[in-house]
This record gives sequence, C-alpha cells and structure tokens, in this order.
Amino acid sequence: MQEASHYPQGATRWIIVVTVITAAILELLNTSIVNVALKDISGNLGAAPDEVAWVITAYAIANVIIIPLSGFLADLFGRKNYFTASIALFTFASFMCGNSHSIEMLIFWRVLQGLGGGALLPTSQTVLVETFPPEQLATANAVFGLGIVLGPAFGPTLGGYLTDAISWQWIFLINIPIGVTACILSSVYVFDSKTARKDRAIDWTGIGFLVIGIGALQYVLEEGQTDDWFESNNIRIFTALTVVGCALFVWWELRVKDPVVNLRVLRHRSVALGSALNLVFGIGIYAPLFLFPLFAQTILGWSASQTGLMLLPGAVLSAVCIALSGRLMAKGVPPKLFITLGFLCFIVFSIIMYFSSSESGFRNFDVPHLLRGMTNGLILTPIAVLSLAGLKGNDIAQSAGITNMIRQLGGAVGVAIANILLAQKNPLHRVDLVGNISESNFVAQERVSMVTQGLMNNGFTAEQAASAGVKVLDNTLNRQAAVLSFNESFLIFGLIFLAAMPLIFLVKSQKGPVNVAAH
Repeated sequence: MQEASHYPQGATRWIIVVTVITAAILELLNTSIVNVALKDISGNLGAAPDEVAWVITAYAIANVIIIPLSGFLADLFGRKNYFTASIALFTFASFMCGNSHSIEMLIFWRVLQGLGGGALLPTSQTVLVETFPPEQLATANAVFGLGIVLGPAFGPTLGGYLTDAISWQWIFLINIPIGVTACILSSVYVFDSKTARKDRAIDWTGIGFLVIGIGALQYVLEEGQTDDWFESNNIRIFTALTVVGCALFVWWELRVKDPVVNLRVLRHRSVALGSALNLVFGIGIYAPLFLFPLFAQTILGWSASQTGLMLLPGAVLSAVCIALSGRLMAKGVPPKLFITLGFLCFIVFSIIMYFSSSESGFRNFDVPHLLRGMTNGLILTPIAVLSLAGLKGNDIAQSAGITNMIRQLGGAVGVAIANILLAQKNPLHRVDLVGNISESNFVAQERVSMVTQGLMNNGFTAEQAASAGVKVLDNTLNRQAAVLSFNESFLIFGLIFLAAMPLIFLVKSQKGPVNVAAH
C-alpha cells in the first residue's frame, strides 16, 4: 500500500473516483440494458429468439471469464494501461454493436464488449481502495457500491426509453461519449499499483482451465432453461466441462507457483465469508430485477418505462444507504449489523411480494421495492469491506477479482433458479386451478355466462360467444397460475436469504473504525 502522503488528494482523488465509478456503471449497465430490446433486435436483424438470446449470453460469458483474470492482466500490462485499454475496447465494441447489420456480427462484438467490460469492475474497486487511506476503506467501498447497485437498476429503464424513443442501436451508442471521456481521464489520472509484479510467468494452463470451467458454467446457467436443461445434449456436455474444468482449475492454481488467480487468498476467513455472502447477494440483486419486470409487463401490462420508473426509488434509496453505511462503518459501527439488517429487509420484501395479485397497482409495490433498495444499500459496502479486510498488495486485486466474479455468478444462478421455478410451477398451478372449474362451480359458470351474453349482445352467434367465453376463462386461468408462480418464486428467494443468515454470525465483530489492514 502507499504511504499516507502519497494518496491522491483533492480534485485529483475525486476525478479518479468519477472515472472508475463511471467505468463500473458502464459495465453493469450493459448486463441489463439489452434485455428490454431483444424483441426489437430480433425483428430488425431477422434473428430467431434463440439466436438473439446470445446477445446477452455472449456478453455474460466473456464477462465472467475476464473478471478473475483482471488482477493478473493488470500486473502484466500495468494497471493504468490495462484499465484504459479495457475502456477503449469496451467503447469501440459498443460502437460496432450499434452498427451491426447481422446477428452474428452483433454477437461477435458483444463478446469483445464483455472482454473489455469485465476488467472494469474489479480494477475499479482496486483503484478505489488504493486511492483512499486505510481508515477510509469503507468510504471507498461505499463509492464503489454505487456503481454495483445503480448499473443494473437503471439498465432496463434506460434501455426501454432509448428503444422506444429512438432505436435499439442507441442502447450501445450511448456508451461512446461516456466511454471516451472515461478513457481520457483514465490515461491521465489512474495510477499503476506500487506492488505490481510484471516479471511473473504467464499461467496458460490455469487460464485454459478457467475459460473452460467458468465459461461452460455461465453457458449452462444462461441457456439451461431454453435448452430444457439435462434433456439437451449441449447442457449435459457443458455441465461435464464445468465440473472437469473447475476441478482442474482449482487443483492447478493451488499447486502452481505463479497462479493466474490466487485462490490462496480464500484462506483468509474474511475473504471466504465475503465470497459466500457475495454469492447470495448476487442472487438478491439480479433475481428480483429479472422477476419483477417480467411480472409487471406480462401480468400487469406495464410498459418497460413504467417498470423502470417503479424501480428508480429503490435505486435512489440504495445510494443513500450505501453512503450512510459507509460513513457509520468508518465511525466504528460493525459491518455485521448492516448485513443482518439488509438480509432482514430482503426477507420482508419477499414476503410482501408473495401477496401480489393481478390487480396490484403502483402503490402496492412502493414499500417492497424500497425494502429491496435498502437491502442492496445496507449489504454491499460491508461485504466489500469484509472481502478485502486483512489484505495487502496483490492480494487486494486477486480478492476483488474473485469476489466480483462470484457475485456475477450469483446473479446468473439467481436468474436460472427463477427460470426453473416459473417453468415448473406454472403447469402445476394450472392443473390445481383447473380442478376448481366444473359445472358445479357457480362462480366459474357465471363468469362464462357473463362473457357469452356480452358477446352475443355485440353480434356474435351463440356458438362463437360460447367458444370465446371458454377462451377468456382459460386465459384467466393461465394468468392466475402465472401470478401464483411469481409469488412463490419471490418467497423462495426470501427463504434462500433466510437459510444463508447463519453465515453472518461467522463474521467477526470489529471494534473501532474499519481499516483495510485489520484482520
């Protein structure tokens, strides 16, 4: 670490902060901004649904592979050079994505965009930690937390607006002026690590095992539901590659002298606990951001813009809680307290969402989404601090890469679980509800009679009206089955948080202000 007098001061420090946070937001914004534009991309490029899904999958796979490698690559090329080049690659790839004229071209540039973007997250955190003195570590991680929370939250809102108001190309082109500015500022103000090892050997074997294991895992999580999981040969093959690749990666990295990812940092209790909590936290960030927009748009009939606006207050409250938790931790409030409160907020959020219905309106979601925002704001900074506590030099970058990768994988796991729950519970609930419809069920028969009579009054024949009445009842049945499936999915994620709460009690309480050098 640097001597206290060598830390950037005044305006220089805050220019660095703005630069790295902008880069982190760009990276995370692009994990969710594309989701609402897939239909438009599919129609414009003439791509089938399974082809256009690769616009998301390609970015996610490239992203999760490069994140744990970022510490090694920053040492190899110099942190300033690597960070600046990554922003430049991300920005150029964004330009090419916005000018793609075929789905194959778009997927190719999304891979390069993911490779550039993957470096931005852990490198941003490492730069911030070395920009602030040890006693201000909580402040540094609170600032980093803003990017983690605001990026995914604003993605669907911004993506929906740009797609509706201009065209889908602008969800990529909007990155260009921001990326160019960040690139220039990075080249001037971001500094190299004082502890970088540029003479280390390149661990090609470790890189190969990482690409196979983590890349295959991300593919399984992204494409499993689409390919009907283990009914598909592809999923079975990639699952086998995941198991073999990850096992060989761990074995190799623990025995080689200069590992590309130093898994030995996990021997620190704080890093191991921080990684486990990051996995759960990743589920908590991304699963609701997948489930709620789907519920709002398919069940409630909301537009992408309306859905995004509903999520904004929670994002703002997240920012407030991040700043507050960072300040209070700097004054000595234990991280364990904030993590516990955050977990409890998420559990209450899940319980409230369990009681949603097809008649729910905006006001019904105010409290739960504010609670979800509090969850993100209360948990993020303490976990980030926990993951880096007791580390120095290269270990900081290595831990940042591992924990950021695990959080991203947690998000992919959360979305995969949500997909499985919806796919499996929908038909089960439909069967249960069908059992309530019979000639002896007065309410059901009355509903069909009302619809039939209304259609006959509007000129339909008795046969046409009767057929339409049955279809209306069937649609109502499907809708209600979907509502029950969404409700139970939210509740199950709350139970996941409840089951993970014992991890919090393993976190050691620390007296006094949080310090990066504290064990």
